[in-house]
Amino acid sequence: MPYPDHGRTAARLGHVNRLHDSDRRDFASDNYAGAHPEVLAALVEANGGHQGAYGADDYTARLQEVVAGHFGAQASAWPVFNGTGANVLSLQSVLPRWGAVICAETAHIHTDENAAPERVGGLKLLTVPTPDGKLTPELVARQAWGFGDE
Repeated sequence: MPYPDHGRTAARLGHVNRLHDSDRRDFASDNYAGAHPEVLAALVEANGGHQGAYGADDYTARLQEVVAGHFGAQASAWPVFNGTGANVLSLQSVLPRWGAVICAETAHIHTDENAAPERVGGLKLLTVPTPDGKLTPELVARQAWGFGDE
């Protein structure tokens, strides 16, 4: 059931003026796009009443069931709200806390995500200059020398 005060709150606020051109499209980031109406409707529905927090809610339990059904009982989901969080969590899941990621110096994880894996995940980003933003075995070897010698 929707939040009980929703209608009164909307009436009190009055009309909200849209400040942007809703016909404009930009593919720089998924964060540029608004949410699909079905997503918003589901959020409104889930927002009614009270649920446990931090994963102790019925929706997270259902998500875990769906993920386990698709990928097996050992799989679990860790919902995040944006791509940076997803990238950091993904890297943390496959590397030890002291691990490193070799990436092009122009890599999204390094430039656009402001080295979040280092700040949040404790992972080191080892950047390599590349002519085209793509890694080759030879370029990786420049950073990978000495690994395993410790």
